[in-house]
Amino acid sequence: MAAVERLVRTVSSTRTFARVAPHCIPAVDRAVHRLTRGKVLLSAFMLPAVVLTSTGAKSGLPRRTPLACMPEDRTETCWILIGSNFGRTGHPAWTANLLAHPEAEISWKGRDIPVRARLLRGAEREAAWAAVLKFWPPYARYQARVEREIRLFRLERR
Repeated sequence: MAAVERLVRTVSSTRTFARVAPHCIPAVDRAVHRLTRGKVLLSAFMLPAVVLTSTGAKSGLPRRTPLACMPEDRTETCWILIGSNFGRTGHPAWTANLLAHPEAEISWKGRDIPVRARLLRGAEREAAWAAVLKFWPPYARYQARVEREIRLFRLERR
């Protein structure tokens, strides 16, 4: 399994992956999640993942986005979401949604959980970023490719 994980880490940090993945991985994850009634996300076989349901910043409509996440504790009360956008230049739309409407919901291991999102800043962000890089080192390559600071959000159960 270590060899497979190394391969996935290497491939996922390439520019080609950043161009292709945003168009196919979320669509496949949404379809599989819907077909399995919220029990399976294919991307979760390599990284923990949630489906975030947020309110659109401009539209006000519900937006469902499959995302990798970093659980912060074993009690399943806090998660870190990483706005890497696969190392592309702009912030992902879901981050603007959480800034405008921090109350959201996640589907986690087949359960719907109401959460409140908070953008991390300063020392709190730095500590979380260090943990994120230890958790999934390719995020360092994503950050190196972009001038923006990758947004990190802490989700806490409501």
